[in-house]
Amino acid sequence: MDRQIKKLGLFFRIWLCLLILVWGWACQERDYTPPADKVFVNGHIITMDENLPEAEAFAVGQGKFLAVGTTDEVMSAYPGSDIIDLNGKTVMPGIIESHGHLLSLGQSFLELNVEGIQTPQEVVLKVQERVQETPSGEWIIGWGWDEGAWTKDYPSNRELSAVSPENPVYLRGLHGFASWVNERALEIAGISQDTPDPAQGKILKDPATGRPTGILTNEAQALVTSHIPPTSLQQTDKALELALDECLKYGLTTIHEAKTSAMMLEAFRSLKQKKKLKCRIYVMLDVTDEELIEPFLQSGPEVDPDHFLTIRCLKVFVDGALGSRGAALLEPYSDAPGERGVIVTSEEELYELTARALESHLQVAVHAIGDRGNRLTLKAFERALKDVSGVEDHRLRVEHAQVVALEDFPRFASLDLILSMQPPHATSDMPWAEIRVGAKRIRGAYAWRSFLDTGVHLTLNSDFPGETLNPFYGMYAALTRQNPEGEPEGGWYPDQCLVRDEVLNAYTIEAAYSGFEEDIKGKIVPGMLADFIILSDDILSISPRKFLSIKVEQTYIGGQMVFEIEPQK
Repeated sequence: MDRQIKKLGLFFRIWLCLLILVWGWACQERDYTPPADKVFVNGHIITMDENLPEAEAFAVGQGKFLAVGTTDEVMSAYPGSDIIDLNGKTVMPGIIESHGHLLSLGQSFLELNVEGIQTPQEVVLKVQERVQETPSGEWIIGWGWDEGAWTKDYPSNRELSAVSPENPVYLRGLHGFASWVNERALEIAGISQDTPDPAQGKILKDPATGRPTGILTNEAQALVTSHIPPTSLQQTDKALELALDECLKYGLTTIHEAKTSAMMLEAFRSLKQKKKLKCRIYVMLDVTDEELIEPFLQSGPEVDPDHFLTIRCLKVFVDGALGSRGAALLEPYSDAPGERGVIVTSEEELYELTARALESHLQVAVHAIGDRGNRLTLKAFERALKDVSGVEDHRLRVEHAQVVALEDFPRFASLDLILSMQPPHATSDMPWAEIRVGAKRIRGAYAWRSFLDTGVHLTLNSDFPGETLNPFYGMYAALTRQNPEGEPEGGWYPDQCLVRDEVLNAYTIEAAYSGFEEDIKGKIVPGMLADFIILSDDILSISPRKFLSIKVEQTYIGGQMVFEIEPQK
């Protein structure tokens, strides 16, 4: 009996010790604070958090912000951490570029770049130089001539053909809605004076002779591009890497890739696997590739737990561009009474796709520029939202909404749509936009203020490389509606200007919202991804003009520095 009592006493003491240990571990777990990798102090932190708009310091660890507050508060909470003194520098969340084209940007470094060249004759000289270093018969691919500015007097390809008789030449317009090709490219594509226009494009022809001029708009471009050798995975990888490096220089930590092909998606996956995907990517799949989108329509979104490659959006084109008169208008163009633009996706097609996407919890982003294209989009979205039940958070997007009928403005907010707009488009297009649409319709064009006043979600971006990817130029354009030279005085239709906090919100908080990521991005608050940038100037106090000279000195993603500006010599 005594032996049994002793055994019970021993078991009781062991059990009590274990209980005390478990209780101690539980207390430690409850009070546990993850260690900080770095503590940033003595800065001017723009948090974008309405509860604490500005701060002095923050700690980062395990890829996230751990604490935000005063220098003393953060240092005392994380003693012994690696300390980085900001010396008063301004820090803000990383910019989320909510509409860009990475492959086109990367290819622009590899292809013949004629952006900013003012005349066709100067472009021909650039092509002539490239011919000298290109093997006979090999394609010369270029981009960047302004199809909007040159519409009034499109060039022919006679001079282009004269300097490149053996090499086919394909020069993509700045915004991608018109191309200029030489005679050799037309021959390869089998385009002659007898070739009919495709349903959604035009082969421009000499009125006197019927000879193709070499200008192809909208879908007519595919007649030539289908003969250009496809880009390899290795070439795509290289172009994307170049583009990502360029984005980091401007503080872009997340990119919404606005037309992702199967090859691009394969390249993104490859770069991520090799740990070379330097920016976070939010993918919009190109809906013209049915084999690409069908698996996602079946299975739904693919959300990366590391938040570097998320696939949950489908990109659709409803019409073309205003510059090439491809944007679909309710009434004819003011400078071309016989033209109303093109519809490339019908209302029924858009409705059916949107309904399927909603059922699969996928987002739809629609390129709609003209007032007819936007109205069609509104009607298709409204039908789909009515017919698909149980969708509480659809976040359907309209990309551009460049010209909208005034009576349609409230409908975007009533449908709870996201507007994705590009301030640089307004300042680039203002020399000719009113000529296209007239004095009445221009009141509903590039109308950021009118949209924001309806309560719609508005995200701002660049649509690079058709415009500069520098977000601070976009912010300047949104604040002033002026070009870099400060013209026109007072701004172009200045009643549509935005104010500073609206602009910053649109490039951070609203941009995150447009990709379902507002809980992890767009602010400097504990628990969010530690994506941030250090600036050369105080973006809250400088004049709008100074936005043009802001430099990103450092870019951090997940608390790791991925870009640092070279010191001035």
